[in-house]
Amino acid sequence: MSSIIVLALLTGVPLQAQAQKVTDRSKQKKIAESERADLRQKLTTLKRSIDKTETAKSSAASALAKSEEAISDAQRNLRDLAEEQQQTQARLNELSQQQAALQKIVEAQQSQLARLLREQYVAGNEDRIKLLLSGDNPNRINRELQYMGYISRAQAALIEALRTNLAKIEDNQAAVQNTKEELDEIAAEARDQHAILQKEKAQRATLLAQLSNKLVAQRKEAGNIERDEQRLASLVDKLAVLIQEQRKAEAAAAEKRRQERAARAREEREKRLAQAKKRGAPDEQASSGKISNPNAIEDDEPPSKTLARNELTPDASVQDGAFAALRGRLRLPIRGDLIAKFGSKRGDGPSWKGLFIRANEGTEVKAIAAGRVIFAEWLRGFGNLIIVDHGSQYMTIYGNNQSVLKHAGDAVKAGDVIASTGNSGGNEQSGLYFEMRHQGRAFDPLGWVTIR
Repeated sequence: MSSIIVLALLTGVPLQAQAQKVTDRSKQKKIAESERADLRQKLTTLKRSIDKTETAKSSAASALAKSEEAISDAQRNLRDLAEEQQQTQARLNELSQQQAALQKIVEAQQSQLARLLREQYVAGNEDRIKLLLSGDNPNRINRELQYMGYISRAQAALIEALRTNLAKIEDNQAAVQNTKEELDEIAAEARDQHAILQKEKAQRATLLAQLSNKLVAQRKEAGNIERDEQRLASLVDKLAVLIQEQRKAEAAAAEKRRQERAARAREEREKRLAQAKKRGAPDEQASSGKISNPNAIEDDEPPSKTLARNELTPDASVQDGAFAALRGRLRLPIRGDLIAKFGSKRGDGPSWKGLFIRANEGTEVKAIAAGRVIFAEWLRGFGNLIIVDHGSQYMTIYGNNQSVLKHAGDAVKAGDVIASTGNSGGNEQSGLYFEMRHQGRAFDPLGWVTIR
């Protein structure tokens, strides 16, 4: 009987339940893409200006560019999808836990409501009339009526709470279903990206087999090495200008806001002074402060160290702050064998402007310190290249990657994985080319890092 009464009370009253809105993935991606669009457009213009200064001579390495960029994009997309899948699965787990908790609450409320309804059914409305006509002690009658009223109010409150929780369960079920569909969508997209990756890797292997002799000849040509270095130097210089322009714009906006605040403060002060004069109070005294300029950063290049095997990579223990203060506490971006150092000669060509660390293909490349990615594209001579700006005109450069895993504009912390090693750009060995620059000039990284 009680279950029939509960069902009768709960039916006929529409639950105003709306499915919990799960953020649309495509909308999220559009927002993120829009935020990066301005920087990417500036970088595209910058790259075109560099390309115009180069000769139209065909290069074997350039023939690989499209394939290597596609491999990098596919691997970056797969990594992004894996992170998105992990976050979505965590959200699904949380929703499932909420659903189980709500179900327990509803079951307890249903049992409590059934008990109240059973008590009321057994007592019946006739008991109230009998009690009023009994001629019994008025105090006792009043107490009994108050108790009956309490049961009725408790019953009404419990019914309302039960309806609310049932609506929450309905919302939660819709959110669970939407999240499961989102996971299916991510999995399908990951399968597509994996197929693209395998196709591009096979195409690159075919190209390498066809162009191997030409690549060897071009690597031995000193002029090609010099042009590659000039290309990178030109890119770094143009990026430095772009960074300065952005910082000037940010500083101008901040100064405008400061002036507006100062103007409002002056107006308020003048009003207070005027009111104080009317009252005959003394004038307020203004205070001022000075902002000191930061100290200049020295950029002495310490002597080179010997070649070594590195096992120590960056992690979150490297604190954020001024990059110059991290000198001597940084780590190389990957585990591997240091086979070329800054300043050493490479055959008949120019000396190395950075380090080359040999490592297996696919080894994780980590940012050596906090900063912002300002370039993440393919560049002739350096393959899939990523450049991180650390402020105060310091940059780190990571080249010959199989894939770059960050986008231009992304903020990174020390130890964040930003790329994976390879031999893109026509390099003979798999590994990482690593440079450090200050004010556009390359300097020896070995004076800044700890190798272990």
